[in-house]
Amino acid sequence: MLLRPARLSASDLLRLGGTGLRARPLRAVLSALGIAIGIAAMTAVVGISASSQANLDRALAALGTNMLTVTPGQTMFGKDSYLPDESVSMIRRIGPVLSATATGSVDAHVYRTDRIPAAQTGGLAVLAAQLDLLSTVGAALAGGSWLNAATARYPAVVLGADAARRLGNPPTVYMQGRWWSVVGVLAPVPLASEINSAVLIGWQAAATYLSFDGHPTTIYTRAVEAQVEAVRGVLAPTANPQQPDEVKVSRPSDALVAQRTANATFTALLLGLGAVALLVGGIGVANTMVISVLERRAEIGLRRSLGATKGQVRTQFLTESLLLSLLGGAAGVLLGYLVTGLYSTTQSWPTVVPLWALAGGVGATVAIGAVAGLYPAIRAARLAPTEALASA
Repeated sequence: MLLRPARLSASDLLRLGGTGLRARPLRAVLSALGIAIGIAAMTAVVGISASSQANLDRALAALGTNMLTVTPGQTMFGKDSYLPDESVSMIRRIGPVLSATATGSVDAHVYRTDRIPAAQTGGLAVLAAQLDLLSTVGAALAGGSWLNAATARYPAVVLGADAARRLGNPPTVYMQGRWWSVVGVLAPVPLASEINSAVLIGWQAAATYLSFDGHPTTIYTRAVEAQVEAVRGVLAPTANPQQPDEVKVSRPSDALVAQRTANATFTALLLGLGAVALLVGGIGVANTMVISVLERRAEIGLRRSLGATKGQVRTQFLTESLLLSLLGGAAGVLLGYLVTGLYSTTQSWPTVVPLWALAGGVGATVAIGAVAGLYPAIRAARLAPTEALASA
């Protein structure tokens, strides 16, 4: 009667593979630790690089990667054009536009006192400003308060950073035969440098006291970053449907170009570092399993003498390799994540570890462990029982 060897179930294989690791706990721990250190290094390097990239993206976003400006151009006869009063509201209806606001140039001069000669204007511009200007251009107050629904109707001004310095931070300024109260001072605005040397007044106050015509001269637009180029293409015909050729739209910020270049560089760097770390981890698994086969020749010979087939021996060592890789990979990913979080916290960066680094660290380690353990498993299965026992 021909006897067929029993087939090992998945649970049997796990117990058998685990027994091999538990029989030599120190070696298993040290081997898994070696794998874990390699994967932790990969995860930490990828995580720290990704966190640095996120911090760079955040800094570049603060520089206005998604901001575009719209200004009037010239007519075909060389005269200055103008934007319609409703251009801001029309731009706000564009789907990817997050916010839009405007300033309007006012024909007026500002003085610290009424005794300064009219010719000494100091080069300060007077701009009518809409109430949502600060949030759109990313401006902040250095002191005082911004215009609101009440102060925007009366003689009140907010000074740009350079304007306040030139005027000497006065409590009032003199403009067009009237004293205006200074209610606030802006910090420097990097995205709209023209605001730094301007005196800002409410849209309604400009019309009431300074004969402002209501036409915006600069429209600041924030759009969804991925749609910046598309929004730029429709801004001119949206702002002035009658004469789109008489509208000038700024190109996307240089910061956006820098951000995309940095993202591409970081991606190539992360992929390269990950590949090297996984290769090192695979070599470590292969080395560990080869040494394990050499040390366990007696065990292999005894199992073969008791009826274990070549396939069962091969599967046993392959299972051990997979378990060893899984333990090392999981521990390495966890350790790498903790190192990334600790370092990012000390640098005040956002903690970012890509999902592909976490899942890929474990998955790729197991896959490489299988490949690396295949040769030792085949070598163990090829040992003849007599040869293995004789060499023990």
